[in-house]
Amino acid sequence: MPLSWIYCAIATSLARCTQKRDFGVPVISVGNLVAGGSGKSPMVEALAKRYDKAAVILRGYGRKSRGVEVVSRWGAIEVDIKRSGDEAMMLAKALPKACVIVSENRDKGIQKAKELGAEVVFLDDGFRHCLEKLDILIQPSTPNSWCLPSGPYRLSPRLAKRADIVLKPEDMVKEVRVRHATPRMVLVTAIANPARLDPFLPPLVARYEFVDHHDFTKEELQKIWQKERPDSFLVTAKDAVKLERFGYPLSLLELSLQLPHWLYERVDNYVKEYYAKKDSDRSDAA
Repeated sequence: MPLSWIYCAIATSLARCTQKRDFGVPVISVGNLVAGGSGKSPMVEALAKRYDKAAVILRGYGRKSRGVEVVSRWGAIEVDIKRSGDEAMMLAKALPKACVIVSENRDKGIQKAKELGAEVVFLDDGFRHCLEKLDILIQPSTPNSWCLPSGPYRLSPRLAKRADIVLKPEDMVKEVRVRHATPRMVLVTAIANPARLDPFLPPLVARYEFVDHHDFTKEELQKIWQKERPDSFLVTAKDAVKLERFGYPLSLLELSLQLPHWLYERVDNYVKEYYAKKDSDRSDAA
């Protein structure tokens, strides 16, 4: 607990925002305060696919590269998964009309998105960054309100009041179907909090759970295949982009996310009002 107090104080102080940076393009951030999976990437996908000139920017956890990488340019994938990371490649394949960019530095990522012609930018996990943006925060219900390592919070839960929109996981309706199902499936997954898959799983031969962003090897997959003798591996979209190169039959847990109608309207209005304000400022300057 003393470590939690120290961590929380430092992390929260670093997240303080004095002057927000505006890059001349509307930015929508989807973030959370807790460690582990909370549905940020599926929400970003659901929001970004409604726009023709959208860019998605994320850090690219687990990638073997650094700096700014354009993963996809309006649907054309430009790097391999080692340079992109699993979540970025998943989004690149799911968003054929968008640009997907990975960058530790969100400012440089937004600048690159503008260079590519993006008219709206979505940040995956951008809550702590001091930018002019619409802040959407996913706030899961948890009885433990401590910061790491005693609890799940990366930042003080009190910072939720900074968000423009706070959503609970129950505000999002998840629909899951299994594509290419087979009689004997083995779940192989490397996502945060894999227990959240439980309500959607069909009967399984076995399940193998790895740490989030795990880089699968041929040897460990071969070992599972030989031991369980399945007809296919059951995987999420995030896992599929890493396993497809090994040639095993894959059954896909395909997730679609239904968001509240008012949320789509709020994002649309933010984008429209952002450009209306810019046009008004230019008129006043002239």
